[in-house]
Amino acid sequence: MCNRPMDALGSVLNGPRAANAFLLRVVMTPPWSVRIEDEAPLTVVVAVSGTAAVRFDDGETTSMYPGDVAVLRGPDPYVYGDVEAPPAAFIQPGQRCVRADGTDLVDEMNLGVRTWGNDATGDSVSLVGTYGATGEVSARLLAALPRLITVQGNAALTALLAAEMTRRAPGQEVMLDRLLDLLLIDTLRAWFSRPESAGPTWIAAESDPVVGQALSLIHHNPEHPWTVSDLARRCAVSRAALARRFNDLVGEPPMTYLTTWRLSMAADLLASGDHTLEAVAREVGYGSAFALSAAFKRVRGMSPRDYRRSLAG
Repeated sequence: MCNRPMDALGSVLNGPRAANAFLLRVVMTPPWSVRIEDEAPLTVVVAVSGTAAVRFDDGETTSMYPGDVAVLRGPDPYVYGDVEAPPAAFIQPGQRCVRADGTDLVDEMNLGVRTWGNDATGDSVSLVGTYGATGEVSARLLAALPRLITVQGNAALTALLAAEMTRRAPGQEVMLDRLLDLLLIDTLRAWFSRPESAGPTWIAAESDPVVGQALSLIHHNPEHPWTVSDLARRCAVSRAALARRFNDLVGEPPMTYLTTWRLSMAADLLASGDHTLEAVAREVGYGSAFALSAAFKRVRGMSPRDYRRSLAG
């Protein structure tokens, strides 16, 4: 039987790596709202006290109550707060905070260490953590998420993050980055565990005794020269049985899924900027940079080098 040191979901949740993430404690007196137009790939919002809501431009609105955690996948703009109130501030790319007329608001609403708002004693308190670059979050994770999820948060984690947000201490930025990662992972794990969560098919398929084993092998050993026969043998079923069951539960054949997984991993490695093309090719199961480039361009429509340049630009 297959060895499963980490489940399929775990291998995706292993991806978030905040690096100097933007973290802010927002303190407001109602009525208030803020329009977010920062195009960040992923944002985590914790409602500490008071009530607020998230409203997208198409009218979709979700209320938040104390203890709720929301995860928002960019780049769609939205309003947060008392969504019927005119926005008091607009958050633009690079976390630039302005009025509707473009006037800078950063100093005017600065309330201290990582704290911002219209009233230092305001009743409405939220914690906001923003992943500023796509490379900090796995492309596979982003592809698995809707634009908004909300769950009742882990009280211990949110309390720890709130306590650390306004501290000045050596290594504080790293501490906050790791707490943000942990809160994100805990929130996503809770959401993916819900029967009604609209996660990707492979998350549900991982609970299958056969397909879950095959997925684990692919996720943890993408560099192996897998064939359907090899996967079937390792999972103690026939080739035909594995192919049929995999396609039924995942929605595509094993080798198609393997290619998609390898190229998604390659995209994440390219985004990090720390690997040569040859090193990326070896790590994801291609014999050469040329072979990886051909597959990447065929599936994603651009070469790995062009993809890396597009992230830098």
